[in-house]
Amino acid sequence: MTEQTSTFVVTHAESESAVIRDVETAQVHTLGSNPGLEIHDVLEATVAPEPPLEVTWQVVDVADRRSIELVDSDLSPTQHEKELADDADVGDLIQEERAGTGEIHVFRVPEDEVESAAQDVLEDEETIARAARLEAVRVEVRRSADDGVLSVRYLPD
Repeated sequence: MTEQTSTFVVTHAESESAVIRDVETAQVHTLGSNPGLEIHDVLEATVAPEPPLEVTWQVVDVADRRSIELVDSDLSPTQHEKELADDADVGDLIQEERAGTGEIHVFRVPEDEVESAAQDVLEDEETIARAARLEAVRVEVRRSADDGVLSVRYLPD
């Protein structure tokens, strides 16, 4: 095996080891040590297999490190987000780029499932991986049960 340079998200962290996942390929790497990583950290890094068995990996270079903040907001989706959902069927996803960087994802969900859908998004590892790919540092989940609308905002600094 050889070195790999990519964007990784930390999916598990203990004092003596960590697990990272490549956000592009979904390849999982178990680190033989933990260089101070915490869950939801995002690394632009190079990793290499640890000799002699090459069953665990080590971080050999970190170009950038940031954390992704997950926010379970008590705010409702914006008027614009509700308008995006107006023409959507239940189960549809509408994606819209934000001015600058980031994206807004709006879901039309059954009114009685809005809360569970919001929790699913907040607990899904892919939410963090998507934020890493979009170069976001904050993910804000808003919902309106009355409207059957869930919005996920991937925000930059």
